[in-house]
Amino acid sequence: MSNDGIENVGVIILAAGLGTRMKSDKAKVLHPILGRPMIDYVLSAACEVTDQDVVVVVGHQADLVREACLRVRSVNFALQQKQLGTGHAVLCAMPEVRDSVQHVIILCGDVPLLRPKTIQALLNDHILANRDLSLLAVALENPTGYGRVIMNADRKLSRIVEEADATDEQKKIKLINTGIYCVSRTFLSTSLNEIRPDNAQGEFYLTDIIEVGYRMRKHIGVLVGSDAGEVSGVNTVADLKAVESLMAGRGEKP
Repeated sequence: MSNDGIENVGVIILAAGLGTRMKSDKAKVLHPILGRPMIDYVLSAACEVTDQDVVVVVGHQADLVREACLRVRSVNFALQQKQLGTGHAVLCAMPEVRDSVQHVIILCGDVPLLRPKTIQALLNDHILANRDLSLLAVALENPTGYGRVIMNADRKLSRIVEEADATDEQKKIKLINTGIYCVSRTFLSTSLNEIRPDNAQGEFYLTDIIEVGYRMRKHIGVLVGSDAGEVSGVNTVADLKAVESLMAGRGEKP
């Protein structure tokens, strides 16, 4: 898949976490789906959009994650020595993003059902709308556990509120953050330096760059995906089995 003439696009894949709810000492992205590490699927999808500017953020079992990635494609790596949140992970990756990259796609390494065409659609929408930041969101009947997408009175994206920080009213919102973004390189660099760990987890949330952009009157927006299943994250053994079943239904082979 080409990127329709759009050049200077990079991808950052967040793959540093252990995944404590997997009940395993293995790095989350190394858990197998149909015999392949979970990260394989995300990396393969990313490389169909851009095959030269991909940075994988590693942390837990960094060497093993690097080896798994390099079996798929030659990519660059950034080390997140301490897991201080998604915003911190992207900050660790930025020195590895080439200066020529103008737009950065941010993916999570635990969303293996994501299709290249969905990443491409987000990129195309971002470029055509000339945004500083674009977020992929989906609507869920049961949004428990996910960050909620907050709109202002004019139905414009203003911020993301994580479940742990959400009010009872905000928890009723069904539109959720998938953790998938396309951000202009300039705005990403600026906004990462503005976020603070002022939240229940004491972490640097990547989602806070949305509020920074809103405050700075940047052009930010949402693309609502049509397939919520495609952006399902793997957090538990049950999630892993469900994703493996869906993957097999697509015709994927070990």
